[in-house]
Amino acid sequence: MPDKPCKVGSMDEVLAIMARLRDPQRGCAWDLKQTFDSIVPHTLEEAFEVADAIERRDFDELRGELGDLLLQVVFHSRMAQEEGRFDFQDVAATLAEKLVRRHPHVFGDTRFESEEAQHAAWEAEKARERAAGQGAPADGNDARALPSQMDGIARTLPGLSRAAKIQKRAARVGFDWDNPAPVLDKILEELDEVRQEMAAGAGHDRLEDEVGDLLFAVTNLARHLKVDPEAALRRTNRKFESRFRFIEQTLAREGRAVEDQPLEVLDELWERAKREG
Repeated sequence: MPDKPCKVGSMDEVLAIMARLRDPQRGCAWDLKQTFDSIVPHTLEEAFEVADAIERRDFDELRGELGDLLLQVVFHSRMAQEEGRFDFQDVAATLAEKLVRRHPHVFGDTRFESEEAQHAAWEAEKARERAAGQGAPADGNDARALPSQMDGIARTLPGLSRAAKIQKRAARVGFDWDNPAPVLDKILEELDEVRQEMAAGAGHDRLEDEVGDLLFAVTNLARHLKVDPEAALRRTNRKFESRFRFIEQTLAREGRAVEDQPLEVLDELWERAKREG
């Protein structure tokens, strides 16, 4: 069947281009050898690049990055179509149906008294969707087969984001502190445990376990303070990078190398970077 002419820049054109790239006779060798698994790292990378463009308020770049992210959806959809599973139109239809179902106050007669009530209804609908997707457990004695608040949390999420999501799910059923004060105590407790393992000369696995507990507790504090832990850490990363570049550039102007300076000199420049930044 010959390809239909497409409007330039339309979704149909994008889908036609992907079909050509995956054509066994006329396609691109690199695109043809890709699988769902091999494309996943690119999908994750493109999502982070979208976030980066937004944080830098570079909207010209954002347009391109959103296109790159859309490519990932098109690519996965095309591979699924080739296997007879679903196609891009099925993806779009599923999204449209989900958006309508989750917004009964917009597309129906439902009314919510507050934003909190609306959010609760949204989460309840998502929980119903997860339960429906889970299906009946194969064995009622297998706890792993039973529906759980933990269902549907992607394992590929960044660690801090996934920790925050896990905590939010547990909090929905009351497994949470009422205020941040006990969380601070928990952070100190976990920090003491790290110190104890260090003093005992613990191996890597023990240290990794205790440091993980500490990070989980810090993430919990961020959640209680309504701070996105990933965004907070990215902000600190940018701040550190900017100050370190200041140190490098200052020393370079003086004909000195960073690696040749004692820590006291670097600390002094660091404090100067903080004052001037």
